[in-house]
Parts: sequence; structure tokens; C-alpha cells
Amino acid sequence: MINHRIGPFAVFAACTLALPLTGCSESNSASRVAATSPIEVTSTGSASEPGESAIPVDALAKSSPASDSARLTVTDVSVGHHEGFDRVVYELGGMGTPGWRVDYVDTAVQNGSGTPIPMSGKAILQVQIDGSAYPFDSGVEGYSGPDPVPGIPGGSVTEVRGALVFEGVTQSFIGVAEPDRPFTVSALSGPPRVVVDIAN
Repeated sequence: MINHRIGPFAVFAACTLALPLTGCSESNSASRVAATSPIEVTSTGSASEPGESAIPVDALAKSSPASDSARLTVTDVSVGHHEGFDRVVYELGGMGTPGWRVDYVDTAVQNGSGTPIPMSGKAILQVQIDGSAYPFDSGVEGYSGPDPVPGIPGGSVTEVRGALVFEGVTQSFIGVAEPDRPFTVSALSGPPRVVVDIAN
């Protein structure tokens, strides 16, 4: 296994005033899913642990609601390469269970401002994490860092870019090497995470 360490991921909060949102932390939890074999390459440890789910089989939009009490802030983003798929993990701090809405979009556009975001790859997955909160609401210190997070050369993920938190939603974009790659989305706990697996 080859490991490539990257710094924290930059996601920026936007309301009336723009505020930095995210941070970087190392996950030590063994609660993982969505790997069919040991990881081959990873950007950070957060996306590297093996698990039990199958390789993604469809490219349909996917969603799940957040818990009513969710107040979560993204603290880390990692990209890992497994046999048959690439994985993007959004690690969260705060309280509650995250929800999500993930689908392919034609262009990457920030919620609220309408600002276009340049993306590499031939397709774009928009990731919207529901139950999000600003640091002063979640109690999690914000941290800014490199943006984009690079993908793994030769994999399905080309990069991951942060955008804004707007009206309780963290918005991010995943550059995908080829159009209509099947993907799955799942949530993990200890700490809370949203995991997006994209077939190679």
C-alpha cells in the first residue's frame, strides 16, 4: 500500500458574511464500509480502511435525510483508491446524523452566489450534505486548507472541491474521469462521515 498525505480540505461557509468552515483531523475509527479489498492508494488514512459493501452499479441520484437535530461541520476530506472504485470521505464534527443529496450535474455552481467552479474530469458529481452548520453552531473549529483535494492518478476521481455552506447544506463537487460512472453513498458514525464510492 502506498500512502499520499495531504493537508486539510478547504470548504468555505457563506451567509451574510463569509466564514471559514472546515478543518482537518485524522480518523482513528474502525467503523468503515464500502471496500471489497484492501486499499491500494490513499490520499489520507480516512479513506483507506477496508469494509464490506459491493462495487457501485448505477449512476442514479441518491439521497437520505439528516436527523432533525443535526448540526455538523466538515472537518476533513480524503480520496482513496480501492480495487474497482475510488472513495471520497467527508468527515464531520458536531451532533446528529448527516443527510445527503448526490447526483451528476452539467456544471459546478455555488449555491447562493451562482459562482461557477472550474472542475477537471469529464463529469461532475455534486455532493450536498444536509444537517450542516457553521462552526459557531456545531462547536467544531473551522480550518481552511488546500482546495482542491487531488484525486488518485488513473482512478475515477480527478479532484474534490469545496464550495459553500448555504442554508444548512455543505456543497462540494467531485470531478469524475468519465461520464456516468456508477456510485454509492453511505453514512458512517464515530465520527460522522459521508462516503461516496465511484466505480472505476
